[in-house]
Amino acid sequence: MNAFANSLFHVLLSWMRALFGDLLSIFQSGDGGVISWVSRHWLFLAALLLCTALGAAIVFPLLRRRRGLSKKLLLSALLGLALAAIGGGAFLRVYYHAAPEASAALVSDDAVTVESIGKGYFFDGPGTDAALVFYPGAKVESEAYAPLLRRLSEGGLDCFLVRMPLHMAVLDMDAAGELQQQYAYETWLLAGHSMGGAVAANYVGEQPAAFDALVLLAAYPTHPLPDGLHLLSVYGSEDGCLDRENYEAGRAFWTGSAEELGMDGGNH
Repeated sequence: MNAFANSLFHVLLSWMRALFGDLLSIFQSGDGGVISWVSRHWLFLAALLLCTALGAAIVFPLLRRRRGLSKKLLLSALLGLALAAIGGGAFLRVYYHAAPEASAALVSDDAVTVESIGKGYFFDGPGTDAALVFYPGAKVESEAYAPLLRRLSEGGLDCFLVRMPLHMAVLDMDAAGELQQQYAYETWLLAGHSMGGAVAANYVGEQPAAFDALVLLAAYPTHPLPDGLHLLSVYGSEDGCLDRENYEAGRAFWTGSAEELGMDGGNH
């Protein structure tokens, strides 16, 4: 129990440090910092405001009728709301960070120009005809995938690495469609890792004519994929996170041109 409490304390402490660090940067950068912070944490702020509103709607009527309400019950309700808000914030703030060496893949050179765009990063290599949009896995920092997409871009496939709100692809499923409206390519591929792959598969199912190929990394479709779509499914032999039963069931939704690549020794 002490170990669990200690771990929970450090998670909450790290979240509070990150939150107040962000707030400090706001005062140092002026109005632009406020806009940037709100744009990155809008969902958390909305959830916090919603919890506060719901808490007020529950507690204030009870306060007016507090003759039959014990103080302990009221305090317990307030404490529960506070812990729920803090716990939700901590969950959303803790994620898998990119390795330090990933930052090198974000530096432009003669082969690839890396541009920071509104949706994330654009890796502009020597190719001009085809582009791939990549959805990161849940709670994984988008920059962690920069080395992979840079290598693809060097090989002639321009890449868009989407920076998801709160590192959750489900919060911006339409990101690929928005990029397609801003850039012109003859061939479009959509790819994703883990939850990002599942979201990508669902999006392709809703937009059957928008993409030529789908690449799933440790992911599987849960709905039929469009006819004529080329699918590449990649998994690692040592993946302890991938639900193999659901992965196998997902084969029923594969297209006729699907290919599978198993990586010996690969993990999630």
